[in-house]
Amino acid sequence: MKLPIVAYGDPVLKKVCTPIEESYPGLQELISNMFETMYNASGVGLAAPQIGLPIRLFIVDTAAGDEKDKDRYKKVFINAQILEETGEPWAFNEGCLSIPEIREDVMRKPNVKIRYYDEHWKLHEEEVTGMPARVIQHEYDHIEGTLFTDKLGLLRKRMLKGKLDAISKGNIHADYKMRFPNQKRRR
Repeated sequence: MKLPIVAYGDPVLKKVCTPIEESYPGLQELISNMFETMYNASGVGLAAPQIGLPIRLFIVDTAAGDEKDKDRYKKVFINAQILEETGEPWAFNEGCLSIPEIREDVMRKPNVKIRYYDEHWKLHEEEVTGMPARVIQHEYDHIEGTLFTDKLGLLRKRMLKGKLDAISKGNIHADYKMRFPNQKRRR
C-alpha cells in the first residue's frame, strides 16, 4: 500500500526516533509498504518519520526499483546506530521526498560504519562507502530528527524559507501522495 509522505514542517520530522522491538505490530507489512511508497515516489531511501512514524526504521535501495542495476544496494535498517563516519567530506546535490522540488549541495563523509538489525532481526555491523553511504547518512539523519536543509548555511536557509513554507502549506506539486502539516482545511 502506498502511504502518504509527510511534508516539511511536520513535527514528526524533527523528532529523535525511538527504537522498536522485534514484536512491533505489522512490521513486515510496514516495510513492504515503505518500499512500495518509496518506489512510487522514485526515491532511493525512506525513513519511518517520513510516513509519520517516530521509530528507528529506514530503507535504502540505490537502484530505485531498477532490478538490473549491478551496483544495487538494497537494505532495511532497524534501530540503526552510525558508529563512525570517515574520509574527506564531499558535496553532492541531495533532495528529499518530504521536501519536493528543492535540491541542495550537502557535505558528507564518504565512508560510514553502521550497526543495525535487518528485517529478519539479524544484527549487522558493516562499513559502507560512496553513494550507498550517503543515502544511509541522509536516512539516518531522519531518524535523528535532522533534515538535509538543516545542514545548509544560514544564508542558504534564509533564501529557501519561502519555498519551505510553501511546502508545509501544500503549495507544491508532487507526483506522489503527501500529507501537509499547515495545509488549510478545505470546506
